[in-house]
Amino acid sequence: MPGEAASALFQVVAQRYLKTSIIVNTNRSVGEWGEVLGDTTVAAAMLDRLLHRSVVLNLDGDSYRLRDHHARAENLRKATTATRQPLQ
Repeated sequence: MPGEAASALFQVVAQRYLKTSIIVNTNRSVGEWGEVLGDTTVAAAMLDRLLHRSVVLNLDGDSYRLRDHHARAENLRKATTATRQPLQ
């Protein structure tokens, strides 16, 4: 993430901190935020505000998108193998 974007995101979090709710949904762990944002100091400050008085829900399971993708791929595989004719 470009530095300006990380800084802008931090400003949003800082302005909303202790004033209103913030919901964050991510597929990255808290430990990866410094790398994703490109600045560990900004990430630490943002996480400090986000995690203070927070409720963290960690959801673990199969992705619905991947489940659908795997089902379509399996159906396609079955359809293509069923219609193949042996070479003569």
